[in-house]
Amino acid sequence: MNLIEMNSICKSYRNIGFETRVLEDVTLHIEEGDYVGIVGPSGAGKSTLMAIMGCLAQPTSGEYILDGEPIGKLNDRKLSRVRNEKIGFVFQAFHLLPGVTALENVILPLVYARGSQGNVKERARELLAKVGLEHRLHHTPGQLSGGEQQRVTIARSLINNPRIILADEPTGNLDSKNGIETMKTFDNLVKEGKTIVLITHDQEVARHAGRIISILDGQIASDREVSHEEQTRSV
Repeated sequence: MNLIEMNSICKSYRNIGFETRVLEDVTLHIEEGDYVGIVGPSGAGKSTLMAIMGCLAQPTSGEYILDGEPIGKLNDRKLSRVRNEKIGFVFQAFHLLPGVTALENVILPLVYARGSQGNVKERARELLAKVGLEHRLHHTPGQLSGGEQQRVTIARSLINNPRIILADEPTGNLDSKNGIETMKTFDNLVKEGKTIVLITHDQEVARHAGRIISILDGQIASDREVSHEEQTRSV
């Protein structure tokens, strides 16, 4: 089943009489449980593509269907609901609240969720334990290493049990050791059935995925499956 369907997606920006095309006729389908890496040079359109995929931006033209729902027909309130219920975000810059504990940062998305959430603190504790931070529950971001902060953001992305995890350069601010640990976490989430799409400029990181889509000048330059041998070398 296609969880993500993007058909002939274009995105352009107008500024003082000039039009800048960022994405041009992008068509791609991602099935539930897929592990996809999106690669390309700076300015290729990767982050714009992910912003549209995450319902943070609308395409200029084309059709985006997420989990069977045409996104172009949704108002801002419904888009917020879709983001909160179906998508977890992991960013290069972490975006953790300073002065707030790891536990409280993980719980934060539930403030915007609908309905009863049960024992939210217990779920947040379980997720932090899942990423190896059960001993850091009450530490603030300033008391955590970069790798630990990224693992907090991964735990936060899972708090609403989303169908999809979108990760934008998740190892970009990490040293090699912490980058490896972060990618192991994503690898394990895929084994549990999560759909993961990650943007990276690092081919070694991209080879963790089962499929690599290359973006160049706003268009899909290639879309290929990753061999088992390539994945093994990346672990």
